[in-house]
Amino acid sequence: MKYEAFFERHIESLRQEGRYRVFADLERKAGAFPQALHRHGAQARPVTVWCSNDYLGMGQHPLVIEAMHEALNRCGAGAGGTRNISGTNHTHVLLEREIADLHGKPAALLFNSGYMSNWATLSTLASRMPGCVVLSDASNHASMIEGIRHSRAETQVFAHNDPDDLARRLAALDPHRPKIVAFESVYSMDGDIAPIETFCDLADEHGAMTYLDEVHAVGLYGPRGGGIAEARGLSHRLTVIEGTLAKGFGVVGGYIAGSEALCDFVRSCASGFIFTTSVPPAIAAGALASIRHLKASGVERERHQERVATLRARLDRAGIAHLANESHIVPVMVGDAALCKTISDTLMERFGIYVQPINYPTVPRGTERLRFTPTPMHTDDDIDHLVASLATVWSELGMREAA
Repeated sequence: MKYEAFFERHIESLRQEGRYRVFADLERKAGAFPQALHRHGAQARPVTVWCSNDYLGMGQHPLVIEAMHEALNRCGAGAGGTRNISGTNHTHVLLEREIADLHGKPAALLFNSGYMSNWATLSTLASRMPGCVVLSDASNHASMIEGIRHSRAETQVFAHNDPDDLARRLAALDPHRPKIVAFESVYSMDGDIAPIETFCDLADEHGAMTYLDEVHAVGLYGPRGGGIAEARGLSHRLTVIEGTLAKGFGVVGGYIAGSEALCDFVRSCASGFIFTTSVPPAIAAGALASIRHLKASGVERERHQERVATLRARLDRAGIAHLANESHIVPVMVGDAALCKTISDTLMERFGIYVQPINYPTVPRGTERLRFTPTPMHTDDDIDHLVASLATVWSELGMREAA
């Protein structure tokens, strides 16, 4: 086999479809978020970032930066090993306690990323419980899907956010078999929200565990930033709550929260946890400061929701269609991969607006989109400039306006 030719053919096919991924070379400016420098060759020009997952700008918060500097000076750069072999710093212990408290759970377990926490936890739980069946929402994230696949447990995919389909599937299973119902709270591409309470009711009725991915909700919803489950008073009903430190909390890392026994079970059995060097103490310290701040402060969440509503209202006024949902994610549908990239490139090159095109396999073919994520730091001028720029591009390309 001619390996290089194979690789090159595949890459060329992605280019032809308009799906080839180009990474924007950005330099974030501390204290100036969402402004950044976009580097292209020898040039560097300012851009406004409209697609960051640093939803509240906590990656730029002075308390977070100060905590990271202090921990770096006190502990050094790396953790020094896996959690089992010299890599458990006291800050890791404090962070896990803070996460457990955030979700009203007895325990929590820290991972290096949200992807790893999903992959390692789901694969471990489903593979270790004899005869386990996983019921997985059709729109679950790739990390959940990969973890479930890796477990080799029987899997049933139920229709997205559909309690009736889930109920039928649960009713058909042996009531004595272990079962995990796995779903997300906020789905990152459409921005819709799961019927968590109904799913918990069904799980209780059929003796199933519940596994809730809150990565696009922690920090952003609930009186202390505990996510949609906290906002709806349902945290106590979830067996496992999984979250990230890389979005609402602005740093990096993932975690699960649950019972003492469950977290200890995953800690003791998950290879993705056991054999991975732990996150640096400075990272843990930054996450700890971010969680503590957002537990006490609702200012960021209130401003965030106001900015989302403002953007939606101004898009409506300009006749630019966007997908309606209850969350902070504002998808502007395009429906064609090449066109989506063209619009993204035009916004960057002519208007200094950075929004990444979202194409297959992240979303199904024919649903390509621009995914806007307003933050508390986006100003009225930023929003007006974005909407005016979109309107110009829409007009030039003959895009259909909203009805």
